[in-house]
Parts: sequence; structure tokens; C-alpha cells
Amino acid sequence: MSSKKSWVVGLAAALLASTPAVAQQAAAAPTVSYIHAGRLLADPATGRVTQNQTLVIENGRVREIVNGFVGQGDVVDLSDKFVLPGLIDSHVHITNQQGEGNRVARFTNTAADSAVQGAAYALVTLRAGFTTVADLGGASDAVVALRNGIAAGKIPGPRLLVSAGTVTPHGGHGDANGVNSALVPVLRQNGVCSGADDCRRSVRERVRAGADIIKITATGGVLSDTGAGLNQQFSNEELQAIVETAHFMGRTVTAHAHGTDGINSFLRAGGDSIEHGTFLDDESIRIFKANNGWLVPTLLAGDFVAREAARPETFFTPNQRKKSLEAGPQMLDMARRAHRAGIQIAFGTDTGVSPHGENAKEFALLVQAGLTPLEAVRAATVGAATHFRLQNEIGRLAPGYAADVIAVSGDPLTDVTTLEHVKYVMKGGVTYRND
Repeated sequence: MSSKKSWVVGLAAALLASTPAVAQQAAAAPTVSYIHAGRLLADPATGRVTQNQTLVIENGRVREIVNGFVGQGDVVDLSDKFVLPGLIDSHVHITNQQGEGNRVARFTNTAADSAVQGAAYALVTLRAGFTTVADLGGASDAVVALRNGIAAGKIPGPRLLVSAGTVTPHGGHGDANGVNSALVPVLRQNGVCSGADDCRRSVRERVRAGADIIKITATGGVLSDTGAGLNQQFSNEELQAIVETAHFMGRTVTAHAHGTDGINSFLRAGGDSIEHGTFLDDESIRIFKANNGWLVPTLLAGDFVAREAARPETFFTPNQRKKSLEAGPQMLDMARRAHRAGIQIAFGTDTGVSPHGENAKEFALLVQAGLTPLEAVRAATVGAATHFRLQNEIGRLAPGYAADVIAVSGDPLTDVTTLEHVKYVMKGGVTYRND
């Protein structure tokens, strides 16, 4: 299937009609298939690359890995490629994308519209080599339906984890900012809360709505149209109530956090991971390490907003532009300090801020921040899998693991940008790209 004909962004029916091979393959996948891998990085935790291996795939999982090229019938010939596990993006917004018409879409799009658009972005993301992603903040009806449709094999896309909305304070980063007050009740999502008890309710409602993970906005945000800044917005009591309730409900909790005070207060409250972490300090690093917490640096988002805000004809509002120029340029150095200090880093891009399908551009930024190419690959495989507590399911290629496989022409351990040009994608034993 040529890349020009592989998808049509827009309507779900058109999307599926444009990929008949995918739909037929998902419906009639053979029980056993074989992948001939010229070079294979089966477990990025070890960094060991082997040559001329066969992955034996059965019922969507890796059955075994054997020396040499064996098997007949359904054989995928990647003997001239570098093969590795499917990539994981810990932070995306699968149902939307920043652009000129983004503000208008808030008023015109229904949850059904968002789900359809999300289906298009999901296929773009999968074909870029990302076989698992986490949507952090999408409207619950849209993202839960999309997650379930993908899991049922009705929609082609990456395995999807969702926060089913966001827990945010009234007037905070995730509230309906920058609109006429009469429209706030219409545009406001269900996760808004004030006070510890109200925030406990909000967490429980996210779980009821179908959340796999709880996402909160501990500080102000760059792209909310408000002048409230980037510092802490929940009280310490509210943060403690949120984290405790999420853990009671069997969910990890991650925080959008830029300002130092919000980062440290959330980590002190027992939070599991930080998204962005722009202004972390030495105390942040100490608590990260003491808590065994995870950082998702989203360098691609920082790079994108800094570049967009610098354009004279930017589509950002004045509030967005000011905060983008304040935070965006700081993020690379933040990741450099975090990595040097030994903080656990999980790959995440905040894609939807930047265009879908370009997720792999994060790798080069991670390397600029001091990670080796192998460390960057680990962040998007075994690291992100451990961050989501899925380390026994995804992130490596071994017997019993999901058959999530990608291939590139070059060597990503020498030139990590080769991951921006994926040639082959399998998710759960089904091929979705084969150039």
C-alpha cells in the first residue's frame, strides 16, 4: 500500500475504505506468521542487537525467537532492516491538533466529531511506528469510545490508554478559559473541582468514565488562554486528596506541571509522574528519586510552541504566545539536568500540540538533551512500558509479549532520526504498514 493512499484524514468511513488491506488482514490474520529480522533489538533494556533472527508470531503475541530465517507461508521479509519493539508515546491528544481553526472547533465539534477525527489521527500515529499511546485530557466520551473501538479491532490505531478528561481547578489550565462567561457551563468538562472533597469526587468520576490513568493540571499551562501564569494552581490539600483517591481507585496519577512549586507539591503528595517539568529544581530532583517517579519531558511540544510563538503571523493568542516564549526554550535544559541526575524518563511528546505522525521527532531532542540513542529508544519502549505498569505486556519482544514490531532501514542506535522514517509496523500480530 503506498503512503499516499494509506489514509484519508477526516471521515472514519473514508479512512477505513482507504485501507482495505488493513481491514481484511485484521479479519483474517493467520494463526502463525514469521518475521525475518536482519538486525534485531528485541530487548532495549540490554541493548543487544542480534542478526538473522526469526520472530514467530502466534495469535497476536511473540511465540519464540529463533536463530536463522525459518518458516514458510506468511513470512514478512525484513532481512535488510533493523527491527525493534513498537514505540510508546506517553502523552498525546489523539482527538485534536493545534492550528488556525482550533479555537473555532471548540464551539462546533461534538464528541462524535472528535472521535472521528481521533480515528484519523490514530492511524497516522500507528503508521509512524507508535503501537501504544496515552491520551491525556481528551473528552471522555470520544477517547473512551475510540480506545474501545481500537481494542475491539473495529478501528486501526495504536493501543490506547486514556485519562478520560482532566482533573483541574476552577479557572485552571484545563477549565474553559478565554470564552464568554455564558459559554463556560457549555464548554467546561466534567473534571473541574475546588476543595479536597470535590476533587475526590472528580477523580472518582474520571474512573467511572473509563480512565486508565488520572491526569491533573497541577500548574498553569502554556496553551490555556489565560494570564494565570505557570505556577501551582491546586492547594496542597487538594493535591493530597487527588493522589490518595486515585491510588484508592487503583490508578496512577500524572500531573501536567511547569512551575517549580506545583511540581514539588505534587511529588510530595505522592504523585507518580510529571508531564513537562519545565522549571524543576534540585529539590524536584531529590523528590523524584526518593519517590521513584517518572518524568515525561515532552520536548517536542516545547520546541513547537517556541517556534510558533516566534512567528509574526502566529495563531497563538497573546496569553499563549507569552507563556510559550517563557517555557518552551527552557525545556531542553530541564531534560538535560534531569537525565544527568538519573531521573527516570518516559518518552512523551504532547502530540496534538505538534502535528500527529511526527512523534518520532522527540528522539533527536532527547539526544540533544544528553541521552544516548539507546537511552532514547529505551524511554519509548521498556521505560514507557514500566511507567504504565505494562512491562510484562509491551516494550520488548520476547515470548508472551504483544507482537508489536517496527522496522527501519538504518541503525537507530547510530542515527536516532531513522525512527522518523518507519518502513514496517505490526501491532498485535497484524501488519499496518509494509513499505
